[in-house]
Amino acid sequence: MANTNKVIKAEVRTKAGKGSSRAIRRDGRIPAVIYGAKKEVTKITVSLIDIRKLLDTGHFLSSTYDIEVEGKKQLVLPRDVQFHPVTDWPLHVDFLRLAQDAMIAINVPVHFINEDDCPGLRKGGIINVVRHDIELYCPANAIPESITIDLTGLELGDSVHISSITLPEGVEPVIDDRDFTIATIAAPSGLKSDEADEDEDEDEEHSVEVEATSQKSEE
Repeated sequence: MANTNKVIKAEVRTKAGKGSSRAIRRDGRIPAVIYGAKKEVTKITVSLIDIRKLLDTGHFLSSTYDIEVEGKKQLVLPRDVQFHPVTDWPLHVDFLRLAQDAMIAINVPVHFINEDDCPGLRKGGIINVVRHDIELYCPANAIPESITIDLTGLELGDSVHISSITLPEGVEPVIDDRDFTIATIAAPSGLKSDEADEDEDEDEEHSVEVEATSQKSEE
């Protein structure tokens, strides 16, 4: 499902420099810029509280927003956030200006469903996540919040490849030269140990048989 763009209200920033930035932060705001689309960089300030709330969602850098500046909205994608080294509070944000029909490469997180209907997990297996997100080409105005992977029917040792995932219309993987793995259903460590012990026992039995055969030949 595509994101519904949230609106970030911003104010034009006329001054630059460390002194100005400190004054902005004392007022509960943080400096930011909007760049791209072959237009001049727009210097703005945004609410610290608003940005912190958006960061808490966990997908701030993979969602598009409408920034409203002086009554006009611009479609943007957050590209970088600078944080305070001690408090970890955001200090500055870079927003990339987007055209409505732009295609962008972005990492989209994967989400697993129907674990209870996965025979491999019921047998004690675990989900070995090879890729927690997938880099996709997406329309700027239709970025999926996540890619859903259905685990129904997967057995121990089965793998989920990108070719088995139905992507939203207009969305394509950036990696297109191989059928890469997203996750596997791995056997539990206890089962692996038992299998390893069985293999060792078989090797020992085979070794004994070979030794016995060799002794008979010498006799």
